[in-house]
Amino acid sequence: MIYILFFIAIACEVVATTAMKSAEGFSKIGPSIIVIIGYGIAFYALSLILKSVPIGIAYAIWSGLGIVLVTVVSIYLYKQIPDLGSIIGIGFIMTGVIIINVFSKMPIHH
Repeated sequence: MIYILFFIAIACEVVATTAMKSAEGFSKIGPSIIVIIGYGIAFYALSLILKSVPIGIAYAIWSGLGIVLVTVVSIYLYKQIPDLGSIIGIGFIMTGVIIINVFSKMPIHH
């Protein structure tokens, strides 16, 4: 169930963040509604995750994967191509998320 909640939280955060650019400072109603609903669902799912996963671990996974996915979406939607420094930084973020998931021994409550 935790993985489903992570998927929901991350997917909604990516949609909301991507829509924020189209909202143009919340001057466009449609994208603005998507931002508000997307973040609402993302934060609700994250709050449920925090019942079982330590906050530092949950936030690192949620924000790390969100950063990577928003970058990928922005490449396709907005033609915002990251430079070498950005690619290296994103690689470190992905590495950190993998290390947390593979090697962390922090307890998860059920």
